[in-house]
Amino acid sequence: MSEANTNSPYMTTKELAVLVRKSPATVRGWRHRGAGPRGTKVGKEVLYHRDVVRKWLQAKESADPVGQRASA
Repeated sequence: MSEANTNSPYMTTKELAVLVRKSPATVRGWRHRGAGPRGTKVGKEVLYHRDVVRKWLQAKESADPVGQRASA
């Protein structure tokens, strides 16, 4: 998958990395440590469901005390 398909409910590691402004290696590290959103391995590629990514980001935002202070 070299092109981003925004109609797909899934995103690649590279697409997730772009979204969170991190390198694909960082996203892979999160996956191996269990710190990132849940992904599914399909062949050689890991796919992340957009809804799972959205919920993961919302949970990170809710757990961030500085972010909560800024929005209050």
